[in-house]
Amino acid sequence: MSAYPYSLSFIFLCFLFRSFFVSDAIVPDNETFHYVNQGDFGTYDSEYAPTYRALPPFTFPFQFCFYNTTPNAYTLALRMGSRRDGTVMPWVWEANRGKPVRENATFSLHSDGNLMLADANGRIAWQTNTANKGVVGFAILSDGNVVLRDSKGKFVWQSFDSPTDTLLVGQTLRVRGGPFKLVSRESVTNNVNGVYSFVIEPKRLALYYNNNMRYWSSTFPELNRKNVTIVNATLVVVESEYEENNFHALRCKLENGQLYEFPYLGLGTVRYNSSLSYLRLGIDGNLRLYTYRPNGRGDAWSLLYTLFDRRVDEYPMIFEDECQLPNRCGKLGLCENSQCVGCPKPNGVFAWSKDCDTKPPGCKVSGFRYYELKGVDHFTVKYTTGIGVVKRSDCESKCTKDCKCMGYFYHTDKSRCWIAYELKTLTRVGNSTHLAYIKTPLR
Repeated sequence: MSAYPYSLSFIFLCFLFRSFFVSDAIVPDNETFHYVNQGDFGTYDSEYAPTYRALPPFTFPFQFCFYNTTPNAYTLALRMGSRRDGTVMPWVWEANRGKPVRENATFSLHSDGNLMLADANGRIAWQTNTANKGVVGFAILSDGNVVLRDSKGKFVWQSFDSPTDTLLVGQTLRVRGGPFKLVSRESVTNNVNGVYSFVIEPKRLALYYNNNMRYWSSTFPELNRKNVTIVNATLVVVESEYEENNFHALRCKLENGQLYEFPYLGLGTVRYNSSLSYLRLGIDGNLRLYTYRPNGRGDAWSLLYTLFDRRVDEYPMIFEDECQLPNRCGKLGLCENSQCVGCPKPNGVFAWSKDCDTKPPGCKVSGFRYYELKGVDHFTVKYTTGIGVVKRSDCESKCTKDCKCMGYFYHTDKSRCWIAYELKTLTRVGNSTHLAYIKTPLR
């Protein structure tokens, strides 16, 4: 009977012993830092044309900066590029999107191992929450991963686990445990989360508008097998079949825990080993891949791949018409072959302009009617199943009873229905069985 309390005491002592050594690990004085957002601004071109202050942490071609696109609203970010490139340098990671700091804000690594961004008044805008977790040092790695490491070299924290709108080579999205998505920036001047997201899911990669309106997803037959699901997706550079000519292919590689050959999204081929590349979910909802050639002298950056483009598929590369982009034609516009071709109104289709829109129909059934468009789809139709099999009258009834419904889309050949809460870009298709019905107020 006496062995039981002895075992508990032994376990408790072991816990105290372990806790002592973890909490006792401190960051050496020469590894700590404290940088203040003050002083002169940089003069070289950076993405979004901001004012910025470069900070000492630098590993070619990555450098930390405070930057702002609106007065006294600064983001702490990692910039990629070199002043000798002579090209605009992009921001590939941000610590505090949507939580700007002001002049005299501080970026610090404390002796307890916590990396912190604090505003001038002491408010904590961002931190790694790594105090007393064994951190002994900080580094920007050559691939752009910002890390806090312990005495054994293991990462206690890494920026690759908290992307904003950008994936660097070697960075991974994960179905479980995250990170599982990229989120676009709202605008050039407003650095908050935008309306688009690039998400990894068990059976696909997908793009969403306003979190739940899917406007693109990958279609890989390999994933149709039972019990085959995606575990992660990683941006990689691999040697191509043109290895003797120094060609390298960039791919978004999908993996799972089973022994199946898994698919990938081909992103293009370059004649140099461009491990310094990044995949960006843009402000417009498009997915683009940029490659970097060090010492390019004016042409260091190249746009290698654009998902929504006017090009046709080139195995294994996938392209989509720009009409699939929700905001390609503004608040309401008819799109065909990547071009905005018309403004649909109750009395016909007129020349498109950025002012093309529809008035809110209101909730009273007697206060609105529908007008019909033939051979037209909503941007969500191609990659969502809709509701079916249903009658058109039932589809209309569902929209009529919903104040937020702006119109519905119906395929008479398959008796399928889509309810639209935002209209945005409508795509002209060559199938007259695809119908659109838009709510319009009677007055």
